[in-house]
Amino acid sequence: MESTARSRARICRGCWDQMHVPIPIRGPLALPFRAFGITRSKMNPNICTICERSFRYVKKQRHISATATILFADIRGFTVLSERMDPVILSEIVSVFQDRCAQAVWAHDGIVNKQMGDGLMAIFNFPIKIKHHADAAVAAALDIQRSCTSALKSLELRVDKPSDDALGVGVGVHTGQVEIGEFSTFRSDFTAIGSAVNLAARLESQAAAGEILVSVEAAAQAPELMAGTQTRAFRLKGIEHPVLAQVLFKS
Repeated sequence: MESTARSRARICRGCWDQMHVPIPIRGPLALPFRAFGITRSKMNPNICTICERSFRYVKKQRHISATATILFADIRGFTVLSERMDPVILSEIVSVFQDRCAQAVWAHDGIVNKQMGDGLMAIFNFPIKIKHHADAAVAAALDIQRSCTSALKSLELRVDKPSDDALGVGVGVHTGQVEIGEFSTFRSDFTAIGSAVNLAARLESQAAAGEILVSVEAAAQAPELMAGTQTRAFRLKGIEHPVLAQVLFKS
């Protein structure tokens, strides 16, 4: 029941958590706000567009420091397969992947901050506050792997000349300090930057199809979900020393 209630929040959870302001996003009370362009955000249906523009217009600052968990996900084998697949199937694969990932992220109160073709970036613990945000991100990563695996496999069967490398999803998760805010004068929506974001992206780039690479910092905050996993050292681009990460859900 709690999950269902969260998925259909009647007020913006981001505005409430960050500013304690109840902005209606569903029901009759939301109608006047829609007239002024305040609608549900595409980043998460339980936050509103005020969250996307709150830094300059509400917080009166461009960005803030916060602790968050960052998740990157990407389709493995997509580039090679795209060279031999019908554009219609290609678009279906991207749509299925993005939709399944978004549902998994939203189910655990994260936001889909960026969608980059066959990849995406999600943020946990902003603007919706999550006490155990590393747990939430790892749980979302597991849901992404479970929901995408069968869907991508069924679409791949429709390719005339399949690649030797099967389609799959690689995921990277890291927890750390980030700067969240607006970093462009031309766009009003926010994002997160910093070394923590870069590390999550680098881990995702090393994850094989079916793998979730979780940094030791994130894994330490999600001990139950990480129980029994192995730790490996990775050489990551732009990082001088090897980085330890735990490997989860090797298919």
